[in-house]
Amino acid sequence: MQAFMVLLIELIGTVAFSISGAMVGIRKKMDIFGVLVLGVVTAVGGGMMRDVILRKTPSAFLKPIYVEVAVISALVPFIILYVNKKMVHSKYQDFYAIVMFLMDSLGLGIFTAMGISTGVNAGYEDNMFFLCFLGTLTGVGGGLLRDMMAGVPPYIFVKHVYACASIAGAICCVLVYRSYGQLPALIVGTAVVLAIRIIAAHYRWNLPCVKLEE
Repeated sequence: MQAFMVLLIELIGTVAFSISGAMVGIRKKMDIFGVLVLGVVTAVGGGMMRDVILRKTPSAFLKPIYVEVAVISALVPFIILYVNKKMVHSKYQDFYAIVMFLMDSLGLGIFTAMGISTGVNAGYEDNMFFLCFLGTLTGVGGGLLRDMMAGVPPYIFVKHVYACASIAGAICCVLVYRSYGQLPALIVGTAVVLAIRIIAAHYRWNLPCVKLEE
C-alpha cells in the first residue's frame, strides 16, 4: 500500500511539473515539440541530475511511465489552447500565471521530498547535508533547466524564495523521515514547501537584492 502511495505522489509531482513546463512553452509561443520537451525536462530533469550524482541510471530511463505521464500532461494544455483559440487571449494571462505557480509549487514540494527519499534509500540517511542537497536539486533542477531552455530568468533566482522553500521542506522531510518513516516525510515535506511558496507569494516575500541605477 505504501509503495502505491509513493508512486501516486511521484506521478502527481510529474503531472504538476510537466504542466508548469508546458505552460512556459506555450507562453513563449513554442511549437508542440518545444512544449513537450519543456514539460518532460521539467518533470524528470531534477531527478536525472540527482541519479547521476548518486551514480545510478536515471529512473526516467528505467521507468518510462514518468516520461509517458509527462508527455501526456504537457500535451493536454497544448491541445486545449490550440483547439480553443479564445483561451489564448491576454485576459487569461493571470489565470495561466496562477496555474503555473500552483503546479510549479506542488511539483517543487513533491520532488524535493522524493529526492530525500531516494537519498535515504541509497544509504545516506545519516548525512543531513547531502540529503538536503539531493532534495533541493531534485526539486529545483527541472525548473532550472526549463527556464534556461525557455530563455527566461530561472525561478530559483528571482521568485518568492523558491530555492529557500525547497531547502526548508528538505530539512523538515529529513527530520520527519528519521522519526516516522517515508510516507509521513513525503507529505510533511511537500506541505512545508507548498505552504512557504503560497505565503511568500501572498505577502510578496522575496530575498533581498541590489538594484543598481542605470
